[in-house]
Amino acid sequence: MHIVIVGVGGVGGFFGGKLIQSGCKVTLIARGVHKKAILAQGLHIKSVDGDFNVHPHLVTDDVSRVEPADLILLCTKSWQVKQAANQIKHLIKENTLVLPLQNGADNAEKVLEIIDKKHVIGGLCKIYSKIEAPGIINHFGFVPEIIFGALHTISNDRLEEVSTLFDKAKIKNKIAKDIQVAIWQKFLFIATVSGLGGLTRATLGVLYEDKNLRDLLERTAQEICAVAQAKHINLPEDSVSAVMNIIKNQPYDATASTQRDIMEGRPSELENFNGFMVREGERLGVPTPVNSFIYYCLMPMEKKARA
Repeated sequence: MHIVIVGVGGVGGFFGGKLIQSGCKVTLIARGVHKKAILAQGLHIKSVDGDFNVHPHLVTDDVSRVEPADLILLCTKSWQVKQAANQIKHLIKENTLVLPLQNGADNAEKVLEIIDKKHVIGGLCKIYSKIEAPGIINHFGFVPEIIFGALHTISNDRLEEVSTLFDKAKIKNKIAKDIQVAIWQKFLFIATVSGLGGLTRATLGVLYEDKNLRDLLERTAQEICAVAQAKHINLPEDSVSAVMNIIKNQPYDATASTQRDIMEGRPSELENFNGFMVREGERLGVPTPVNSFIYYCLMPMEKKARA
């Protein structure tokens, strides 16, 4: 089975590394000094579960060099999803599956604008990881997990094949009965903490510990749930209290990847988190005052980063 990883950052680098370590034929789509380092010395994974170094079947920034794939993991940032989907169209054969793992609530929908629904499954991942240096991925925190599931008519047998592949690579995984609910539950957490974390420069522990900031977190989550309800996403009734409990139990010094991008002056997923809530709220007639405040306060910095 040939697996293609598009985007070799904290997510794609870690899961790609685990798949290579298990003996899978893996192509990494990387660029710049990161690509050069992997070509020269392999991909090095530093992990709380043990460090290892692997060499992919191919690492390239030229997608035209890549042969058709059985499974494609899209691990770019959410604003890059459409571009990535266009790049990999020629890699798709009859039974290819495409699994987007970005943060955000509408990544699969973006892929479906470009790739036929018989190839696309929905997914998300839970992981704390980052590029520490060119060719080096640092995984820190808890055991990573991939959750995925059918969006349309893909058979359970094909999903089980993917699960077996992840099992072989010792990647914790789960097939969701309702992948849209799972995606929105992850989105509820990451969108709640990312923007406010970027605005305050505070860790998750500080955000939760401060009564006023905790209240803003809760109001952000309430607005996201209201938008989800208007979109007929069947989030559980206790979703707000559940996500607040998740935030409470995160490592005190933890920060979200989007927050770190904002703090370090890089383009972030602000548009796909708080910005998405503002636009969907306007479209559906759902007020989103806290998300709007966070979004518009951070926009000048986002524009500067993208310039």
